[in-house]
Amino acid sequence: FYLTPPQVNSILKANEYSFKVPEFDGKNVSSVLGFDSNQLPANAPIEDRRSAATCLQTRGMLLGVFDGHAGCACAQAVSERLFYYIAVSLLPHETLLEIENAVESGRALLPILQWHKHPNDYFSKEASKLYFNSLRTYWQELIDLNSGETTDVREALINAFKRLDSDLSLEAQVGDPNSFLNYLVLRVAFSGSTACVAHVDGVDLHIANTGDSRAMLGVQEEDGSWSAVNLSYDHNAQNEHEVERVKMEHPKSEEKSLVKQDRLLGLLMPFRAFGDVKFKWSIELQKRVIESGPDQLNDNEYTKFIPPNYFTPPYLTAEPEVIHHKLRPQDKFLVLATDGLWETMHRQDVARIVGEYLSGVHHQQPIAVGGYKVTLGQMHGLLTERRARISSVFEDQNAATHLIRHAVGNNEFGTVDHERLSKMLSLPEELARMYRDDITIIVVQFNSHVIGAYQNEE
Repeated sequence: FYLTPPQVNSILKANEYSFKVPEFDGKNVSSVLGFDSNQLPANAPIEDRRSAATCLQTRGMLLGVFDGHAGCACAQAVSERLFYYIAVSLLPHETLLEIENAVESGRALLPILQWHKHPNDYFSKEASKLYFNSLRTYWQELIDLNSGETTDVREALINAFKRLDSDLSLEAQVGDPNSFLNYLVLRVAFSGSTACVAHVDGVDLHIANTGDSRAMLGVQEEDGSWSAVNLSYDHNAQNEHEVERVKMEHPKSEEKSLVKQDRLLGLLMPFRAFGDVKFKWSIELQKRVIESGPDQLNDNEYTKFIPPNYFTPPYLTAEPEVIHHKLRPQDKFLVLATDGLWETMHRQDVARIVGEYLSGVHHQQPIAVGGYKVTLGQMHGLLTERRARISSVFEDQNAATHLIRHAVGNNEFGTVDHERLSKMLSLPEELARMYRDDITIIVVQFNSHVIGAYQNEE
């Protein structure tokens, strides 16, 4: 089934979104110029989510990608709620008091976030009251705990992740008299999601990561070439420290059953995630909640089974690993992406493709044919294709779309092959998932002038 280039483009561009940070009187005080984001589904419906927002009471900007599993319910809830928890964790005591007093007296609330949303991004209106009440309880506790110290960003991020995960778990245990909401909170808790979130404030970039989505910095070297700096570590079986951490938390007798076939208890790929109460609750609690829950829950195979060798829960945490990086003028962009991208592309290629796209300079690398026997005719074809590509390389108005085009359409020579792209995008839903995962990407572009000015002030 062959798609024409316009059909390919309409599929690739369907979910793209761009945001440019407004300049203040020609003086842009943000270290972020703007961002591009996009998603390409493999699952139907897509299980990935993305979020971006400006914190209105502090100066930071928040961006995140969320990769759901066992459905999209948990990723959806985390994408809607996590940034509020982070923003509240960062707020000074006086602002929290102002917000609480406004709610008490029924006055209009200070807005906490300005969301930058794609028109298709969904918000669960039915749950908004429940979500608000949980968030309010959290800020009330922060008010009571007031230590008078200014909040450390690293600590705020860790507290927000852990608190939201604990609220997801609590809401599911308490249930809700409204049967629709009751089913929703249970679906959220029994499904799971990873999260990779960036908080950018001036030259301070913090990445909080739970699971196996990734953050990568694109750096322009003095000779104009591009290199990649990892700003997160995957929490899975490939990470030895992570495997060690899990083993340390459980008795020696369980050492053999903890990680099987590179999965947690032989089942779960990420070793950290939101939700997934099947790996957190005791067996008694799981049974009690499922028995008292709505019938739809009993029909769901996933909720019924108990993981094998389940002796000393919790086996899973949502606590993020936080990495802090001071931005430098040569740090040009940040890529946040779910594992669907990293399974198909090496970070070095990602840095080069985005770097060349953003700077508009296409560094001609010698054509690599990697051990293939290539005839003169084929070489001529490759060169002609390269020439055509240079003229069309900027047909994408969005860096994330440009990256997805390469992730799905690259051939063995590292160039986008239209025929391959067409084949991959025309796979029927039930087959697409066998060839690739959902892909969600946010590319954040930094303002080197502002970053340079910050550095000079210091």
